[in-house]
Amino acid sequence: MDNSSNKNIPPLTKEQIWRLYQLSKMSDDEIDYSDIPKITKEEWNEKFKPSRLRKQKQNIAS
Repeated sequence: MDNSSNKNIPPLTKEQIWRLYQLSKMSDDEIDYSDIPKITKEEWNEKFKPSRLRKQKQNIAS
């Protein structure tokens, strides 16, 4: 796995680590997802399709 894109990401603060810990202890029912837009199964499948199944773009300006 290439982590070169993560080189400029600062480490988590103690507060961020604490918040993540608190979230990890919550059940899915306790987490408020209301600010996240709903996505249909078709949208999910298209956005997160494995790269080998996505339509390949062709360069026509060769």
